[in-house]
Amino acid sequence: MSKNLFDLSGKVAVITGSSRGIGRAIAEAMAAHGAKVVISSRKPEACAPVAEAITKAGGEAIVIPCHIGHKEQLQALVEKTTAHWGGIDILVCNAAVNPYFGPSAGIPDDAYDRIMGANVRSNFWLCNMALPGMAARGGGAIIVVSSIAGLRGTPLLAVYGLSKAADMQLVRNIAVEWGPKNIRANCLAPGLIRTDFARALWENPEIGEKRSRDTPLLRIGEPDEVAGAAVFLAAPSGSFTTGQTIVIDGGVTIGSLIQAAG
Repeated sequence: MSKNLFDLSGKVAVITGSSRGIGRAIAEAMAAHGAKVVISSRKPEACAPVAEAITKAGGEAIVIPCHIGHKEQLQALVEKTTAHWGGIDILVCNAAVNPYFGPSAGIPDDAYDRIMGANVRSNFWLCNMALPGMAARGGGAIIVVSSIAGLRGTPLLAVYGLSKAADMQLVRNIAVEWGPKNIRANCLAPGLIRTDFARALWENPEIGEKRSRDTPLLRIGEPDEVAGAAVFLAAPSGSFTTGQTIVIDGGVTIGSLIQAAG
């Protein structure tokens, strides 16, 4: 058993938003551990280099473009994966948006709708599309990439945080409803990670330096450090873990260095 704790050989993994950042790191890590991976984002030209790199490294990957805001494209993602590889064993809902940075009272309605639609409703749709087939294969794993913004109050990311808290409840519901079918569902809640998605935060000298200074590990995270947790949850190593949110933030939510010093 110990030799196979992180073995994903023969498993089919679909990762949304996997052309870059955390999604790409998860796809590459799962492929390195034996999974056949589907690289997916809106633009096929952005996905192709990721699939090519995985294939060149000896893994198996295909590209299925998908705009997560379109229900018919989510259904096509499930159907095309099933047609190509027979089904889905691992679903990673990673794609997300945040078009608004500021106090919640000032958010336009269209920005609110876009955040909740992309970050919650699309995950709800995609999970419900994939779950029956996953159950028919004997079980599987759902992983939703949330954020510590769903655990903390914030003056600038309130609606984004609202959407990420909803994702945590989504996996709890799936875990209860589909656990008897041997399906596990969990969230990952990263802190500030060095990705293009969070570039506005970590490239801002004031924000980036303060976050690093306040974090017990004295730095922000890297995509691979989130990917490792995803492999754990998808593999036999995570076979008794479900309905949970795993925080990957360098310790910032449990107490900053400033708080500790005080």
